[in-house]
Amino acid sequence: AARMHVEAVIPCLSDSLSQANISLDNIDAICVTCGPGLVGALLVGVSAAKGLSEMTGKPLVPVNHINAHISANYLVHSDLKPPFMTLVVSGGHSEIIKVSDWNKFEIIAGTRDDAAGEAIDKIARVLGLGYPSGPKMDNIAQNADVGRYTFPKPTAGSGLDFSFSGIKTFALNLIHQYEQRQEKIDIASFAASYQSSVANVLAENAVAACIQSGYNTLCIAGGVSANSFLRKKISELATANDINLYMPPLDLCTDNAAMVAAAGYYNFINGVRADLSLNAYPSIQQMQY
Repeated sequence: AARMHVEAVIPCLSDSLSQANISLDNIDAICVTCGPGLVGALLVGVSAAKGLSEMTGKPLVPVNHINAHISANYLVHSDLKPPFMTLVVSGGHSEIIKVSDWNKFEIIAGTRDDAAGEAIDKIARVLGLGYPSGPKMDNIAQNADVGRYTFPKPTAGSGLDFSFSGIKTFALNLIHQYEQRQEKIDIASFAASYQSSVANVLAENAVAACIQSGYNTLCIAGGVSANSFLRKKISELATANDINLYMPPLDLCTDNAAMVAAAGYYNFINGVRADLSLNAYPSIQQMQY
């Protein structure tokens, strides 16, 4: 991943400036994700941003990756304003976050083990659906029998935390049992049932967090927020509980520079700056921004 980032970062920058028909002279700041995430990939971005900042004299603005995902919604929903609740779900994150201001948030629930996206991707790969595994699993499950297979509810006790390792292991064992009996799995219905179980608990806990906190606004963010099962379930629950729901368009769900710029804008106007000592932070517990 890091090597591919090295290969792509300069061409991506050049193409972006060209398509926007601007130069580095036209921008006000260099915003960069410094974590959490894969440390090798983060280091490439941070190093490139520090080089650009030093070369241009533009201020360097650090961005929390989770805040960036949340900020994707600001690009398309001009009426969305803090405070609100957010469900952030991706290959590395499954958190319910209370957003009190544009660049201030508090994690109130999360996964005890695997993230929802990782749990979906792993089973999609085992089913032989190829890459990108998450979207392919979503596509193949459309119009399939969502009740064909039964999975355990992926919760962690009575609170709002998640636990997806159990449902992932259950699915793997079920697949192996079918293979040992030389029986064929209905892959589309298996994918539908599995995703429905994951989506249901994500939506239920997010809406429960709103109700417990007295919030009537909820948004979703992250790569898994593009999942059709999650979008359908959380829309139904939000409507039933009179909660205003905001969802980013599909092209802003996965990692993208626009969401980093959106989060960086609010850091920039609030005076958040970094110098050349800025480092990459793979864990959210290490984040300083």
